[in-house]
Amino acid sequence: MKNNKLLMIMVVLLVAIALVGAIALTIVLKMSDEGKEKEPTIEEVLKTTVDVEEITTNLATNDFIRISFKIQTDGKKAKEELEKRDFQVKNIIIQELSEKKVEDLQGKEGKQKLEETLKVDINKLMQEGKVVKVYITQSLLQ
Repeated sequence: MKNNKLLMIMVVLLVAIALVGAIALTIVLKMSDEGKEKEPTIEEVLKTTVDVEEITTNLATNDFIRISFKIQTDGKKAKEELEKRDFQVKNIIIQELSEKKVEDLQGKEGKQKLEETLKVDINKLMQEGKVVKVYITQSLLQ
């Protein structure tokens, strides 16, 4: 009789521990899902993106580049502001490119550095939001 009682207590404790563990695991998984930002759909990206038409300019080495961009913002207000600041954005791009050499813009790493630099510089202008990403959509280096 005593063994059955002890066995029953052990089973109840194991079930209770398993239940508490399952509840804790569920809570932790729910919390980690809420902390993650969902990637925007392509439609959402396009609604907040501004095209910068093709720019042709000289580089520091007297070579020239023909380049165009898509700039993704964090919302509609930021997009509207960026569209109004089009001339300032082009000015930033031309100034940045005029300091670059051909070697600075070749390869994946060079283009990524340019995108990041432009993002930082354009964000300094922005008042109604920020630039999330700058994409090079066309590039011809000569």
